Amino acid sequence: MSATDGLTIGMEVIDTGATLSVPVGGATLGRIFNVLGEPVDNLGLVDTRTTSPIHKFAPAFIQLDTKLSIFEIGIKVVDLLAPYRRGGKIKLFGRARVGKTVLIMELINNIAKAHGGISIFGGLGEWNREGNYLYMEMKESGVINEQNLAKSKVALVYGQMNEPPRAHNIFHFVQAGSEVSALLGRMPSAVGYQLTIITEMSTLQERIASTNEGSITSIQAVYVPANDLTDLASATTFAHLNATTVLSRGLAAKGIYPAVDLLDSTSTMPQPRIVGEEHYETIPRVKQTLQRYKELQDIIAILGLDKLSEEDRLTIARVQKFERFLSQPFFVAKVFTSTPGKYVGLAETIRGFKLILSEELDGLPKQVFYSIKVKEIILSTNSGQIGVLPIHVPIATVVDIGILRIRLNDQWLTMALMGSFARIGNNEITILVNDAEKGSDIDPQEAQQALEIAKANLRKAEGKRQTIEANLALRWARTRVEAINVIS
Repeated sequence: MSATDGLTIGMEVIDTGATLSVPVGGATLGRIFNVLGEPVDNLGLVDTRTTSPIHKFAPAFIQLDTKLSIFEIGIKVVDLLAPYRRGGKIKLFGRARVGKTVLIMELINNIAKAHGGISIFGGLGEWNREGNYLYMEMKESGVINEQNLAKSKVALVYGQMNEPPRAHNIFHFVQAGSEVSALLGRMPSAVGYQLTIITEMSTLQERIASTNEGSITSIQAVYVPANDLTDLASATTFAHLNATTVLSRGLAAKGIYPAVDLLDSTSTMPQPRIVGEEHYETIPRVKQTLQRYKELQDIIAILGLDKLSEEDRLTIARVQKFERFLSQPFFVAKVFTSTPGKYVGLAETIRGFKLILSEELDGLPKQVFYSIKVKEIILSTNSGQIGVLPIHVPIATVVDIGILRIRLNDQWLTMALMGSFARIGNNEITILVNDAEKGSDIDPQEAQQALEIAKANLRKAEGKRQTIEANLALRWARTRVEAINVIS
């Protein structure tokens, strides 16, 4: 399991008669280990004499907790559509730059703070390029307590890229078995793997289970050789999984995080006796709407939205609201977004989805489905600008076309707003708008061209109606340019 540098043929090998053992217990919290259980964080030896062999038997059947229950993690999209099983195995799929590491970090944070649980992070192969960043983030968030490591909620194990491949991931566990079988002269299966592959994989995976004393929930990044899902190494792993979470490049490109693919992600948990009738009935309604939206994509690309029926347009509007409602600020991403993280309970998530599926919110624009915590808002109304601070007196006002400025901690977010209505009360402000654009998303050249066109259209306007419409378009064009100027 370690480097082979310096080994030569003919060297003497001494059998210790013992299996590989690693330190266990509270002393390992907040520390970083290699695959041999040796600390690599320059904090000295681990202060414990308690060790445990890495090869052990799975818990006896009588010890297992046979009650099926979901593991609420506070991430809306996962808890609703592809919930995790407590004591289960989950597969995480995702290409580069879609947020896999951030999702793992958020899970560690939520498990520690919402459940008081302990996490063990295995930085395997390609993951450990971000290992140092993960370690620093865990310290900043308090999951690793530098002053008192015993109060930490995570231990880190890194199999680095410079180490032998067998120290990297579950696929190489299977691959190593194939190589050893060949060396021992055992009969291989048709595709080269040892005949005992299923038994060996089961021995490892069945150790991840819920018992009467606690549970171990595993989230695994599974390597698929040549993208062949039928490969025996991958198939034997999949047989033990309870859920899959698939991250989408398309959603990430839209800036919607977590970028979880709502249709491709799966779970065995959505059953009435496990999740309850309300949750169970909500899932197929959401997926039917999403599937219809997916079927409409080709039609939209060729013919445009104008050729769709009223019902299909309503489906598209609802899915766009789904996507924005499922976007969620993460605690561990606050350093990048300046937006505080949010843990959302399952009951609140179900209630929100049922509301979107009903007809109550169909008249609202998709922009209202963002929810953030702010320190101050400067809003343009029909009677001038107003500033809104926490614990503002309850009011309702008409929102004018103009600039909206939102203070998130020490940073300001600027938006161009084609307003409608704002309501302030209970330390919350709800703003309904006809259109909204972030100043940072507006192209300066395009905005200036739109302003010139709006001026020309006003000069050419004939009649009262055209003049009113041209005036509104001109005010909107000026507001977009102003939003750019405020930022610069």
